Amino acid sequence: MRMRDTFIKPMHPEGRRFVGIFAAITLALFLVAEPLGWIGVGLTVWCYYFFRDPVRTTPTRDGLVVSPADGVVSLIERAVPPPELGMPDTALVRVSIFMNVFNCHVNRTPAAGTVARVAYRPGKFFNASLDKASEDNERNSLRFALPNGQELAVVQIAGLVARRIVCFVSEGQQMRTGERFGLIRFGSRLDVYLPDGVAPLVALGQTMVAGETVLADFTSAEGARLGRDD
Repeated sequence: MRMRDTFIKPMHPEGRRFVGIFAAITLALFLVAEPLGWIGVGLTVWCYYFFRDPVRTTPTRDGLVVSPADGVVSLIERAVPPPELGMPDTALVRVSIFMNVFNCHVNRTPAAGTVARVAYRPGKFFNASLDKASEDNERNSLRFALPNGQELAVVQIAGLVARRIVCFVSEGQQMRTGERFGLIRFGSRLDVYLPDGVAPLVALGQTMVAGETVLADFTSAEGARLGRDD
């Protein structure tokens, strides 16, 4: 990898309009006062960085579930998937990944399968790191039918700053592991509901990389993983 590629990442098309707006405001600020203009430059660079869409190397072995988002594992608990997905009213292991405003916000499919259901529900904008965000916040839920006959759910949840959930896929679409399916603008969270009997192979506080970090393995007999902070 060239040194330039470490710092300059491709930008998702969703970000072009916002970077253009930030750049226009920056020019206006320079006309008002040069120090304000340089603040605008910093914010424009941040906006570009927010919408970065880097290439990821996704493990392709059958049975692996990868992280759908960059961020930190904020919750691991049992919970019932959103009712709009039409799944059984049974609590499953839910892994929540919190994305702050500095994380890459492009979301990726955790496992290969068919999009069986896409359901949007409006809601509130509590801090996405809070447990009640899963119940009360604006969300977009996806149910994936996997080749092994099991199902897996992913929920995009808007946060305190986020005001727009974007989903690129539709029902019936075939998805590969690690393929882009959406993004959330400006701070948010993703919940993954694992099939019954599948243990998460991540720990609370662990940093996740979308499309790369292995979140679970259908073929593993390992129990829920614990972590240590050093």
